[in-house]
Amino acid sequence: MTAGYATERETDEGKVFTVTGGDWDTVVGGTDPLTDERIIVNMGPQHPSTHGVLRLVLELEGETVREARTVVGYLHTGIEKNLEYRNWVQGTTFVTRMDYLAPIFNETAYSLAVEKLLGITDDITERANTIRVLMMELNRISSHLIWLGTTGLELGAISIMLYCFREREYILEIFELVSGLRMNMAYVRPGGVAQDVPDEAIAKIREFLKVMPKRLKEYEDLLSGQPIWLERTQNVAVLDVTGCLALGVTGPVLRSAGLAWDLRKTMPYCGYEDYEFDVPTTPTADVWGRYLVRMAEMRESLKIIEQALDRLKPGPIMVADKKIAWPAQLAIGVDGMGNSLEHVAKIMGQSMESLIHHFKLVTEGFRVPPGQVYVGIESPRGELGVHAVSDGGTRPYRVHYREPSFVNLQAIPAMAEGGLLADVIAGGASLDPVMGGCDR
Repeated sequence: MTAGYATERETDEGKVFTVTGGDWDTVVGGTDPLTDERIIVNMGPQHPSTHGVLRLVLELEGETVREARTVVGYLHTGIEKNLEYRNWVQGTTFVTRMDYLAPIFNETAYSLAVEKLLGITDDITERANTIRVLMMELNRISSHLIWLGTTGLELGAISIMLYCFREREYILEIFELVSGLRMNMAYVRPGGVAQDVPDEAIAKIREFLKVMPKRLKEYEDLLSGQPIWLERTQNVAVLDVTGCLALGVTGPVLRSAGLAWDLRKTMPYCGYEDYEFDVPTTPTADVWGRYLVRMAEMRESLKIIEQALDRLKPGPIMVADKKIAWPAQLAIGVDGMGNSLEHVAKIMGQSMESLIHHFKLVTEGFRVPPGQVYVGIESPRGELGVHAVSDGGTRPYRVHYREPSFVNLQAIPAMAEGGLLADVIAGGASLDPVMGGCDR
């Protein structure tokens, strides 16, 4: 009588074999190579499902992930170090390139830290703060759209990516109208913002507010009842609130675990305390919950944008102190870049003293009193913090970012180990990591 591999089960007394015939030594010595052989797989750093240049080293037993390790650094830019060799205002043009899907948040956190060091937080004009909120919430929606589109693509839903990029394109056109650039705008600067919001942009934002709620409903019609989407997201990559707090995970991932922690509510900045909005949460702590939270957050952002437009009263967009105020009332040239000749002529036509001051302010920059501060804001991915240190000079002594993508990536082993290889994709994508922020 021939005997195949003996089936076995684990008990508190060890392995128990069920013998169905054959020689005893053969039965006990029989091992199934599928359950005993483990292989190491490199997922990345070029894998399209890793939201950037991320490498995952996975130890697999069949389709089950036994160990997962994240390897970062492939997109390292040295931005934090470079800040030490530029003046305080020039730093804005560097930090905007960190998390390239949320440039306005990088700029705002940096500017708030510099303003705190300068002691001018309360001097920022109401219009400047309102514009910052307006731009951040537009940026939050555009970032979440990228998350939804790319995650859908990774799980097999091609159409949703095309639709999400279509709406994101609309937002980028608004950014271009306001700042002259679609991404990496260096628009928010210490003391205020680079230039005012034109009427044309206001009209386009109002049109966006009419269109976007219908589009969000279309996304949900495509995905929320789709059996494959439900199978790939529900009870997948679970990370409960205890795990989130232990690993320092913030943002939609934490809120999908049931904790309504949002710095716009708990530690308000830029006047967020004056806006009416909710902090969406779900109790599921899985990929499905993160999807629901981000969809709800986009609707809340639309509410905030509408309130910001109503609060946008005429006024200055830069602090009054001319020793700090970077030239803000700029006019864009006919090529859509740089300053118009009229603006240059206006500067040149002032007194010699003001021209010298303008020159020194732009080339050397202003001095910042010695000290160190930490400022945190709520980015699309969680708490984005800036630790800025000044030695009293015109350049930062040190600027360090507490980047949510970097911190949240710690959760991949906790979510992936013990699960299926396919769920690593869904779980990693649900964190929404952007490697430009992680590898700064």
